[in-house]
Amino acid sequence: MKYSTPFKTFCVLALSTLLLAPSLQARPNTSVKNTLTREENPRGGIKNKLILPYAFSSESMSFTMGVGGGTKGYGQEQLLLGATAFGSTDEAIALFLGMWDYRPSFANRFFFSAQGMVGHYPKNRAYTNVAFQPDTVHAGSNDSHMDDYAEDSGYDNWTDFKIEYVMPWGSSRNDSMQRYTLKGGLLQSSPVGGDTWNPLKNGVTTLLLRQYNRYRSFEFHSGDRDATIHPVQFAISYNNTDFPGNPSKGSQQYLGVTQDFGWLDSPYEWTFIEFEASKYFSLGSSDWARQRIIALNVWTGDTPSWDEETGPDGSAHITDRPPFYEGATLGGFYRMRAYPMDRFNDRSVIYTAAEYRYTLDWNPIGNISWLRFLKSDWLQLVAFAEGGRVANDYGSDLFKDWKVDGGFGVRSMFSGAVVRLDVGFSDETTTAWVMFGHPF
Repeated sequence: MKYSTPFKTFCVLALSTLLLAPSLQARPNTSVKNTLTREENPRGGIKNKLILPYAFSSESMSFTMGVGGGTKGYGQEQLLLGATAFGSTDEAIALFLGMWDYRPSFANRFFFSAQGMVGHYPKNRAYTNVAFQPDTVHAGSNDSHMDDYAEDSGYDNWTDFKIEYVMPWGSSRNDSMQRYTLKGGLLQSSPVGGDTWNPLKNGVTTLLLRQYNRYRSFEFHSGDRDATIHPVQFAISYNNTDFPGNPSKGSQQYLGVTQDFGWLDSPYEWTFIEFEASKYFSLGSSDWARQRIIALNVWTGDTPSWDEETGPDGSAHITDRPPFYEGATLGGFYRMRAYPMDRFNDRSVIYTAAEYRYTLDWNPIGNISWLRFLKSDWLQLVAFAEGGRVANDYGSDLFKDWKVDGGFGVRSMFSGAVVRLDVGFSDETTTAWVMFGHPF
């Protein structure tokens, strides 16, 4: 099994705050602002707190120990604070701090989130070339070899700030917050959307302004290499699902533009445009299932600033592009889950996915007395298939010779928050991911 080093911190933070984070979502970068009430625990309200030590072992960091925790609903009903720190036997060390969905008292439709992490890891991996010969297969491209990468110790530090504005129409015409009531992890209150597609009448439309920064370094024997970005992202999303935390019907669309202006030590100015859409179909219950859902997703993007230059020695250099871990990338815990993080990267990308989500009528976790503090609501089995590719232009090549994978997952809802274990299979690797939230 392959595991992503920086990703492990996200996993641990997710697991240690799974009681506190029902408003967080994996994709896209916006979310429907909400509070949850469980009929099984109505007096518990929306306030939760948790501190949890943990330990794990992975290929990239060996034996690791740490502690994580957070608070939800203190000060503001939707506000989440979280943190984790860990260290490993092979000298990996990291600290993460995060705050999500703070609402200023003077602007009820604005929500501010900030998170950041500093860490040093023994195995930073990069599927990329500094230079390559024209008309050759370069690292990270669709036809590249799985072992064509550079790997060494280094830093991966980042910060992420975003402001979201909830538009005053649709289901948010009277209140920017949505309130859900769950019983057994299934929605009992009126759905926010899902029946008809009309942003002015139902669903939630959100505007996003995001600024994030990332510094990655590689301590090679021949000398250190690093990559830095300071981009700004503008986006709009429309969520017309019945319950964003675990949708059973409806759809969601997201359109975003990311621009790095070459500020500070960013080496290039670059632009990335992306569009994502998801659709959900409910098949109802059955003798063995409380809920059966078909979930579909498509994502595509292009880098119009992309430019290729030929050096004096005949080698090619790509300029005005994001680094290999940004923009048109596939691989990791969201897209093409059978492949390592950022396994494929190029100018353009297309991705499709289908999942069959089968929520069991039987929940063994909820019946274990010493695990009842997790407030497990259901257990879900998932089968998924994915396909897509990257290419050096947004043309016909993007729609042939796709990479494909498939797999299965086990997911559970803990106090309104979904935690998943997905295992993907491809012609290159078999990869497992533990993560918070559905991938779409």
